Amino acid sequence: MRNTSTLLLASLAVSALGLATPALAGAQRTTYPVVFAHGMAGFDDILGYDYWGDDYGTFVGDACDELLEVYCNGDLDSQQKAYVAQVPAFQSSEVRGLDLANDVEGFMATAGAQYVNLVGHSQGGIDIRKAARVLYERRGRTVVKVLISVSSPHRGSPVAQYILKLGPGVTSVVDALARYYGDTIYQSGNDGVAGAKQLVYDDFDPNDGKTTGMKAFNIAYPVSSTYAARYASLITAQHGGNVNPALYLLKEFFFDIDGDGYCLDDCDKDGAGGKGDGYRDEDDDDGLVGVNSQQMGYRLKYTDNAFTFDSIANDANVASVTSLNAPTSAQMTSSSSVIIQDHLDVVGVGPDTFDEPEFYAAILHYIALND
Repeated sequence: MRNTSTLLLASLAVSALGLATPALAGAQRTTYPVVFAHGMAGFDDILGYDYWGDDYGTFVGDACDELLEVYCNGDLDSQQKAYVAQVPAFQSSEVRGLDLANDVEGFMATAGAQYVNLVGHSQGGIDIRKAARVLYERRGRTVVKVLISVSSPHRGSPVAQYILKLGPGVTSVVDALARYYGDTIYQSGNDGVAGAKQLVYDDFDPNDGKTTGMKAFNIAYPVSSTYAARYASLITAQHGGNVNPALYLLKEFFFDIDGDGYCLDDCDKDGAGGKGDGYRDEDDDDGLVGVNSQQMGYRLKYTDNAFTFDSIANDANVASVTSLNAPTSAQMTSSSSVIIQDHLDVVGVGPDTFDEPEFYAAILHYIALND
């Protein structure tokens, strides 16, 4: 891993001495702009940390395109175009995805682009599927070239059901906090209960007049070349005390996900598709989402290279998930290419040794090779 700010300063020093300046950008520029879609409770920050940032708050998609610019991602091509969308912090992906599509069209107009690439973290990786279909229906053609999810609960999260089942007294408080937090910090229209119901695999309340949950959502917004040319996902998991303190407290005192067992549908009724394998305390989840819920399309392999640019490629060991509600046993239980990071570390929450700028530069390089 490399500190991009240090490398940039070193490059400027070499230039000042009249020597040849080394090329810093490891990532090829994408043909079309990239839009980042945040997860639940986020936008420009989450838990007081910058979303889509490194430990110093630098946006991972900010190319070094200005003279003497230091706080930028030196692993990107200077002409790379990347944007961050803003949708309600707490809402269903039906609502968030529609809002995201509106944002994406604005970014496309700004960039003068006819196509776009989407990267979503957590619920954002679900929202981008809705947005891709909306963009197709509006323009009558496939608009999204590459669609990548990071740590996304495509088959639900047991934590969402756990919160909803705590009872009206608790869920009403959670919803009130979600509305206050979302409305005060970001924008109005937040609904914590709707957000939680989105992330349960089956329809949580068949009597509320609405069909919710990931099973129905996956049918409406499938992996389909009609809506995006390529689907891919990055899977995260972390063990025990290594997770973010907030996630560790959830695990130790309230809930521990058993997220690497197999069956179709939600066989153990924990709120996520699949079932546990009987061993909870292992690298089978990232604190919020189990391994068996995260693969969509191609499974991507991230390689952290110590002395060269990091790389991302399709994992040849696990086939692409084309039917989100009917993955194979290997697709739900394999630990192949699982990134050992918790749900929040991968978007820059909390100081650690994970190099977020280079990680996302590697993602953009993968997009560039496929868009």
